[in-house]
Amino acid sequence: MEMKDSCSVILTAYHSYAPSRIHLVDEGYAPPRHSPCRKVQYQGIGLLGRMSSRGTRPSSPPSPPERPASRDSQDSMEDYWSEVKNIEEDGQRGHEDLLERGSMDEAELEEAWLQDAGLSTLVSGVLGEGPAEALLSTLSRSQAAMVKKRVDNYTLTVRRRSKQPTRHVRDVFSTPDTSPVDPIPPVPPKSPNGDMPSRCVHRTSRVRPACPSFSQSTERRVSECPPCPPPQDTSDSLSFEVPYSEGVTAHRRGRQGDCKDCQRIRRDDHDLPTFQLPRPKLGLTRIQDLSCEDMKKIGYISLIELTTFYDGLGIELKRNRAARSKARESGIFGVPLTTLLENDQKKFPGSKVPLVFRKLLSKLEQTGLQTEGILRVPGSASRVKHLRQELEQKLYEDRFDWEQVRHNDAAGLLKMFIRELPYPLLTLQHAPAFAAAQNISSPRQQIQALHLLIMLLPEPNRDTLKALLEFLRKVVAYEEKNRMGLWNVSMIVAPNLFTYRGKNAKQEEIQGAAGAAHLVRLLITHQDLLWTVPCFLISHVRKLNEAGASKKPPSSEKTKRKLLLMRRKTIEREKTERSELTDLRQGVIRVHAPLHAKISMAIQLDNETKAKDVMARFDYENGRGTRSTSRRPHQYLFEVGGNIGERSLDPETHLLDVYHVNPHCEWVLKPTTT
Repeated sequence: MEMKDSCSVILTAYHSYAPSRIHLVDEGYAPPRHSPCRKVQYQGIGLLGRMSSRGTRPSSPPSPPERPASRDSQDSMEDYWSEVKNIEEDGQRGHEDLLERGSMDEAELEEAWLQDAGLSTLVSGVLGEGPAEALLSTLSRSQAAMVKKRVDNYTLTVRRRSKQPTRHVRDVFSTPDTSPVDPIPPVPPKSPNGDMPSRCVHRTSRVRPACPSFSQSTERRVSECPPCPPPQDTSDSLSFEVPYSEGVTAHRRGRQGDCKDCQRIRRDDHDLPTFQLPRPKLGLTRIQDLSCEDMKKIGYISLIELTTFYDGLGIELKRNRAARSKARESGIFGVPLTTLLENDQKKFPGSKVPLVFRKLLSKLEQTGLQTEGILRVPGSASRVKHLRQELEQKLYEDRFDWEQVRHNDAAGLLKMFIRELPYPLLTLQHAPAFAAAQNISSPRQQIQALHLLIMLLPEPNRDTLKALLEFLRKVVAYEEKNRMGLWNVSMIVAPNLFTYRGKNAKQEEIQGAAGAAHLVRLLITHQDLLWTVPCFLISHVRKLNEAGASKKPPSSEKTKRKLLLMRRKTIEREKTERSELTDLRQGVIRVHAPLHAKISMAIQLDNETKAKDVMARFDYENGRGTRSTSRRPHQYLFEVGGNIGERSLDPETHLLDVYHVNPHCEWVLKPTTT
């Protein structure tokens, strides 16, 4: 009997499509090596911009990501989607009502960027106390070109917005104009959302003549980087001496040896690259080692550098306006970090991390690090709700019983605290830049982008994030007992740090899930490096301080009197030092130690003298390790004044190199404020 195809379809089973069933097909997850040019919009409706590809249809499952995730994941994102389900059941995905969806026009965008970069006087025209003039004089060529681009865009947008076009008499009578007129560069067309198109990287494209990194020809093919020798090992040392944006330019131009990371991605290496901290002679500088004023200037420079760095990668950062909704000013959950710290500091002066956050971390560290499934296994919803209410009422009265809190409930409260912050931990302003880092193909450049972003975070956010990452590193260290590897922990934390909102939130989350978890993994593994200030930023601050000191005249009689008083004190101190050491030679410094019996000491520097040698010498001269010295708080050598505000020196710092860089500073031995 001959069988014929009836073209019918038989349904054998129905399987609902759910994110929890998504598995990574490849062993690795990596963004495309040569992605098209991208523009990241600073979304007001979510922390991450849309990461979905142009060809993806909402009804079809997303294509599997490509970057190596982790061997812990077993090619699965199950933990991530399980955490998302728990969050949805709790009904807490952040405070969307605090964000405004109305987008800013180009002029407002550029004005906000210039203000955050410390260059607001370029658009206001009012001379202030900001370091705008001094800052401009210290920028590199690529950084200055980025600032000029921003100012020009602001000026053109304001002119188009405020000036109505008028018809010339020649236009009315159609009289040809034979006089030479300078051509006006055409304005690139805008996309439907008002964004200007950005350049493409690693693709065949038509390059705009205004781009300083390319020739002036109207069309040019940007080829892939030439083959580079394979990496010798997986351990690298990031260079802190040269701005990261300069390295991007070298990578784009395809110089020999600069594509090591691209080679590594093509090999689909499963293991994360390890970037070792460099050991400069000027010493490592942690964020807490610098004064607040210097860190403020670091923020200005970092924003300019990050924008230049992303521009070299073909990423243009924009943002929307945040609504000025009034957040809670009292309580624990749903209160801004700054408000919480203000309330905490009334009772605990010097607090840098919210009290409830520190208590929850302490509870988990004391009894939960060895608990199997910590962070992953949810606590009881009813118990967590009850504990939250008690915390709101009893925390500041010291009546809350921490013994009643179970491990999983404490983990649930910790994640709830992060999610319910009215202003995200990674900040609304910089969250799209964090999202853009997911699509950078080079692991080295991903770390560099995260490094600059950490420098940009406000101090409360940065300190709280560091406390969280230190705890997560401890969780991973107990993997054999708690069964929580690095990738598992990253998948659990990512949905709480990166929140998606809006009508396309689910699709965006599906597309960005693995990338968000990968960023958390990088933050955990490289936190020591990310909280170290690059040398090129410190060098920039020194130049900025020198330029500001030479260009800033006394602005008032009060300022003049203050400067005269400081000058008199300096003269008196110099007279005292000359009387104590009349034959002061080159390379001799005087170290002041107010808390020691011998309050000052002249020290001859050589090429091998380090900060730890001076500290040890003072300890030897002041008691040789007696009981009184053991009770004294540990002290560090500080570089104060000159071309830096204040910097705590790493014990391995070579002092002669610091002396050459900052010959007019004071040397003080004292405890740190942290």
